[in-house]
Amino acid sequence: MMVIMKKDATAAQIDHVVDRMEKVGLKAHLSVGEYKTVIGVIGDREVIDRLPIEVMPGVESVIAIMKPYKFVSREFQSENTVIDVGGHKIGGSHFAVIAGPCSVETDEQMERAGAAVKEAGATFMRGGAFKPRTSPYSFQGLGEAGLKMLAHAREKTGLPIVTEVMDVRDIDVVCAYADVLQIGTRNMQNYSLLLEAGKTGKPVVLKRGFGSTIEELLMAAEYIVKGGSREIILCERGIRTFEPMTRSTLDISAIPVLKKLTHLPVIVDPSHASGKADLVPPLALAAVAAGADGVMIEVHPAPEEAWCDGPQSLDGPTFAALMKNIKAIAELLGRSIGE
Repeated sequence: MMVIMKKDATAAQIDHVVDRMEKVGLKAHLSVGEYKTVIGVIGDREVIDRLPIEVMPGVESVIAIMKPYKFVSREFQSENTVIDVGGHKIGGSHFAVIAGPCSVETDEQMERAGAAVKEAGATFMRGGAFKPRTSPYSFQGLGEAGLKMLAHAREKTGLPIVTEVMDVRDIDVVCAYADVLQIGTRNMQNYSLLLEAGKTGKPVVLKRGFGSTIEELLMAAEYIVKGGSREIILCERGIRTFEPMTRSTLDISAIPVLKKLTHLPVIVDPSHASGKADLVPPLALAAVAAGADGVMIEVHPAPEEAWCDGPQSLDGPTFAALMKNIKAIAELLGRSIGE
C-alpha cells in the first residue's frame, strides 16, 4: 500500500504517519519526490486496514499497489533512482561503465587492468575474488587475497570496486573491501543471501537468473529492499534459450520493459551474454541505444592468459575503442559518463 502525502505536508505529519505504522508492527519506506512524499507500507493487511490512515493530518490518499513487487515498482516511485558511490553515479542521466577482469589473478594483472579501464573512461572496476563455476574443479577465485588485490587497484585508480558475494558466510569479509556487492545469476533466488545483502548498506548489482523471468528478477530485488536497502542495480546478463551460437541470449527487450516497470537503474553484461569477445562491442552499443543505465564489460590485459573467461574478455585497446562509441551514443541520448 502507498500513502500519498499532501504537497504541503510537514515533516512532523510525515513522522506521525510513520510512527503510527511502526507502533503496530508495520514497516514504512519513504520515497521523497520533488513535490510529494510517498510512504510505502508492508505488513499484515488486517492491521493496515484497521488504521485510520486517510484521516491522519497531511495524508492526501491511500492507494493499493497492485504489483507483487512493491517498493521497486514505478507505482511506488515515479522518479528514476540515482545511486551515488563516492561521486560515481548510476541512473537518471548518469551512465556507468563497470569494467575489469572476470577473476582477480595477481596484483600485476589488476594494476594493468585498472590502468587500462581508468584511462579509457570506465567509472567502476570489477573483478571476482569468489567465483561460482559450473565445474567444481574449475578455478574458484582467490578469496580474501583477491579482495586485497582489488583494494590495491582501487587505491591506484580511484575507481569504486564491484565484486561478487556468493555466500552469507562471506558477506562480512567482502563488505570490508567492496564498494558495491554483486549477486550473480545463480544466486538471484538465494533469498537468504538477498536479505543479508540488503542489511549491509552497500549498493547491490543484482544479475538476472539465466532461467528467470523479468518479474522474478523484480521480486528478487524486493527481497533486498526487505533486508533494508533500496540501492539496487538490476543487470540483464543473458538468458538460456535454444540458441547455441552464444553463451546466453541477451534479452535487449528487458531493458525498456524494466525501465517501464521499475525506477531502479538497469545495466547490461554483454560479456556473459555472448561469451565471445567480438560480440561484446555490438551488444554493448545496443544496450546503450536501448536505454540501459550502464554496461558491465570484462577487460583483461592479456585475454589469452586469463584464468577465467578469456574468450569473452576484451583487451585494453579494444575496450578503449568501444568506450569512444559508448560515449558517442550516450551523449546523443543525453547521458553523461563519469559526471
